[in-house]
Amino acid sequence: MATLPEEIAFIWRRPKALSAMLFLLNRYPALLVNITNIAMDYSPLSYESCLGYALFRELSIILQAVVVCFIMIIRTYALYGGSKRLFAWLTGIMITLAIAVSAGSFGQFSGDAVLLPGVGCDQTFTTTTAARLGLAWVADMVFQSLILILIVYRIFKTRRSLRFPLVARRNIIDIIFHDGAMYFGAMVLVNVPNTMTYYSASVSARGSLSTLTSCLSVTLVSRLMLNLHKSMDAGILSIPSQDEGPNLAVLTTRVDLQSAISSHHC
Repeated sequence: MATLPEEIAFIWRRPKALSAMLFLLNRYPALLVNITNIAMDYSPLSYESCLGYALFRELSIILQAVVVCFIMIIRTYALYGGSKRLFAWLTGIMITLAIAVSAGSFGQFSGDAVLLPGVGCDQTFTTTTAARLGLAWVADMVFQSLILILIVYRIFKTRRSLRFPLVARRNIIDIIFHDGAMYFGAMVLVNVPNTMTYYSASVSARGSLSTLTSCLSVTLVSRLMLNLHKSMDAGILSIPSQDEGPNLAVLTTRVDLQSAISSHHC
């Protein structure tokens, strides 16, 4: 709610480019899912309904992570001047990880998950199931680390240094670096404890931070995209160009993502 006025000004009242549509796809389905989760957690359900809700919750977390990762792929693709090869490689890695994570996560519903219906709907995991689910968050952190490395490398080549002002952000490159570093740092702080709950916490606490981690990821990516839309309508779909030297690099050109997707499927 704190960013709603900015969202109205820079998203809703401007042309609905692909970047804006991705912002809405990242923000509002996640909000609806969280509202549903809160309602279901305090609703008396049958065993079958509770089992279906547990499956829905796991699926929603995976889909939210996929949307976040895809947004980061597009940001990296644009930062590399619309490199179709990089787009294809990152998309392939994301799809591979998503399939592996989905297979591991949905496998837990074969009978080793203990569901506690009645007053509310709770879910606990055996040691084997928790370890399998924890790998999903490890995979997410590995992918986010890859994105951060690519962004830092590209910005370093663009500016020839990584000396950024600590407070003031003079241009889009500064915004990308600062927001990207803050996003990764915040996700490490919350994802490490989240992953540890799957391996070292008590049975009742396993996975207890997964919803918080997913919500924080969606919120931070929305904030990152909104900061870019304040500077230009193209948002994450803009490529770097030089203006008066490497230290004044700006983002001015929109990339053609549709052509990259078409080439990837050909």
